[in-house]
Amino acid sequence: METEIQSYQTAGFPSEFQTENYSVVLWKGTGVFSVDEINYSYKGYNILFLSPYQKLKLVSEADEKVNILLFHGDYYCIEYHKEEVACNGFLFNNIYLNPGIGLTREDYGYILEIFARIKQENTENHHFSKSIIKTYIQLILAIGSKQKSNSTNERGIVEKLPVKNAVEFQKLLELHFKNEKELTFYSDKLNITNNTLSKAVKKEFGKTPTRLINERIILESKKLLHLTYRSVKEIASELGFTDEFYFSRYFKKSVGCSPKNYREKVGISIVAKMSM
Repeated sequence: METEIQSYQTAGFPSEFQTENYSVVLWKGTGVFSVDEINYSYKGYNILFLSPYQKLKLVSEADEKVNILLFHGDYYCIEYHKEEVACNGFLFNNIYLNPGIGLTREDYGYILEIFARIKQENTENHHFSKSIIKTYIQLILAIGSKQKSNSTNERGIVEKLPVKNAVEFQKLLELHFKNEKELTFYSDKLNITNNTLSKAVKKEFGKTPTRLINERIILESKKLLHLTYRSVKEIASELGFTDEFYFSRYFKKSVGCSPKNYREKVGISIVAKMSM
């Protein structure tokens, strides 16, 4: 499958939605969704961007329609197009931001129309369909990046200043996650207790620091599996695991499949092939 549009009613939405594809989820209403077991409330018109093997649950107060665009990384590589749509690390693969975005009614309707056009191109499947669909995907991602940037800036103006200890933890985590996986390392660096750090990080990001450490390691694991030809053993070593098999168990516990199976399903990016 290169691209596909799936539709559900929220009342019949899968108890846990997960796929090897990139997913763009479009829906409206009020309720709660969870991504990888972290809950987020929503209201109004919404769009959500999921990377391969992220787990989605959706609970709505009313029975609304959910439309999902699925595309494989081999078909449209977000890393290859990152300069054009600024989505990798922003819409997708960002452990610090809410993965969902509120839309205006107009943008919701416009993206819904694009979904319909993609579905039509898939049905017609003529000589130009592939190029047209890629352009539509790029347009959706550009709209999402623009809206997320606007909402992030607005929230920064309205809300209080970020919690200093949480911001410092984020900086430390980006520097040391490959070799330092224990909470105490980060609290010692900041000269505060584990409890104080946990409260600050939870308040700022909605996740515990231990959760963020795990997510950062898994995010880098997925990146190396998808964007390089390095062996699982080499990736495990780069991420500070002395035992390849322990790394595989660690990865499978979080993702739901082994590193080897993840690479087989998600594929190796054109970016890796171009760098050889």
